Amino acid sequence: MKHVFNKGKNGTKTTFLMLHGTGGNELDLLPLAGMIDSEAAVLSVRGNVLENGMPRFFRRLAEGVFDEQDLIFRTKELNEFLDEAAVKYEFDRDNIIAIGYSNGANIAASLLFHYENALKGAILHHPMVPRRGIDLPNLEGKHVFIAAGNNDPICPPSESEELKSLLEKASAQVVLHWEQRGHQLIREEVEAAANWYHRL
Repeated sequence: MKHVFNKGKNGTKTTFLMLHGTGGNELDLLPLAGMIDSEAAVLSVRGNVLENGMPRFFRRLAEGVFDEQDLIFRTKELNEFLDEAAVKYEFDRDNIIAIGYSNGANIAASLLFHYENALKGAILHHPMVPRRGIDLPNLEGKHVFIAAGNNDPICPPSESEELKSLLEKASAQVVLHWEQRGHQLIREEVEAAANWYHRL
């Protein structure tokens, strides 16, 4: 997978897995990592799927309707890439926190839904429920921050509440943060995520 890796200033720190939104790339969210923890290592990945020329992490059939088989395949692909990257770049595979926006947040949530040890935690900006009707792995000890907009036309508030509920039923510790905004990624929610991260 196309990516950039920036070695952390402190080898004991978390590695951030940065996952962009539709049409983004591996450089888009690098400033977020610096805002949250400038000493952390950063692995920022570009989605392998193109939709009308725009990179994404998995296919969709329509707005808000995921191609479930492709989602499962791409989630497995990303999880295996993390295994390989941890060896190549010599970072702790068990200390990865995903930071994703929109489509990137959805693939991060899918990692949590499918693999018990894929992530230590996640900061999910405007995510949706990746799959329904499946048993989640045991997520005890995992910490998740969800940033949502009360007026988000793509991801309605009920979607955020349902994702929080599903993760909590799997024993994850979840914080749901609301902004009076739509689907855009704003500084206030990044600052709230940073405050959450530094309390872990």
